[in-house]
Amino acid sequence: MLSLGILGLGEGRSTMSAALNSAKVKLKTICDRNEELCKHRSKEFQFFNYTTKYEDMLNDPEIDIIAIYTPDKLHAEHIKQALLANKHVVCTKPLIDDLAKAKELLDLQKKTGKKVFVGQSSRFFEPAKRQRKDFEAGLVGELITVESHYHADHRWFLEKPWALESSFKWLYGGLSHPVDFIRWYLPDIEEVMGYGMISSNGKTAGLKNEDTMHFIFRAKDGRIARVSGAYTGPIQPAQRDSGMSVILRGTEGASQADYHELRYAITDKTGEEKVVHWGDKTIKYYFRFEGQSHHAGEYQNYLEYFADSITNNTIAYPDLQEGIGTIALLQAMDQSLKERKPVKVSDILKAHGL
Repeated sequence: MLSLGILGLGEGRSTMSAALNSAKVKLKTICDRNEELCKHRSKEFQFFNYTTKYEDMLNDPEIDIIAIYTPDKLHAEHIKQALLANKHVVCTKPLIDDLAKAKELLDLQKKTGKKVFVGQSSRFFEPAKRQRKDFEAGLVGELITVESHYHADHRWFLEKPWALESSFKWLYGGLSHPVDFIRWYLPDIEEVMGYGMISSNGKTAGLKNEDTMHFIFRAKDGRIARVSGAYTGPIQPAQRDSGMSVILRGTEGASQADYHELRYAITDKTGEEKVVHWGDKTIKYYFRFEGQSHHAGEYQNYLEYFADSITNNTIAYPDLQEGIGTIALLQAMDQSLKERKPVKVSDILKAHGL
């Protein structure tokens, strides 16, 4: 069984639950610079091996994997330190916030031979897993196009002072999920075009960056996809529309996976139409705390997937290379919003020597 250390105990709360309930990873140490949060998590989970110093975990020869849930701007340095300490790495999305640091991480990973896995949790939610399985089984035929969105009424976010800083962008904090779905099915996105705006609610609150965005993508083979995000207004009732969805349209069928609802729909190549809902047992696996603002079940799924990849020496996707590609695409989207014209992803990569 592989041993795990968790850095950052805000989002890391879900990872604690995941590890403590897994038969494939063993939680060794938790770490946060806020000692009161360490004590709070220790009491919550009755797990008392904590430290406020990252170095303590890095220097522990018994720890195989470091799981990183710190602020985005710290990810690159924390990944670098973990690799230098000869640890495998799980890092929450978005992987890094600056592609200038990407080549160093790629070189370091190659030198150390350790694995880096991006925690794109939405891929590991039950409807998305089922959709991928059906797609790989050919139930919708050849893929024509992908559509995805993440819409949420996050007006409560506007009351947080940091949400009004110029560094805060819904593009990275929100759209990284549906953009990852696009790359899962169309990994070779060549060009993106998008428009965005700050809604009247956002303007009133003092937002500095777009809270409403629509994008079109073109892959190298000519296929297209679209993504949208809207974050500061009401949304449809969940029975009508999920906050996040991914739709595959194929030559012989179509499918849709929804989040947070455990709901999946498919019209397969035989013409059969099916809507799948999962029951209480699955709901309790995925949502273990209050509400649905956490990811314990998804994290357990991806921790075990990553553990298997280490044990079997296979690649766990999204890996470091794919994660960097997603950041490049997000930066191309960001540039398209500013310039109001199509942007090629290759130009973003070239600018950073990638």
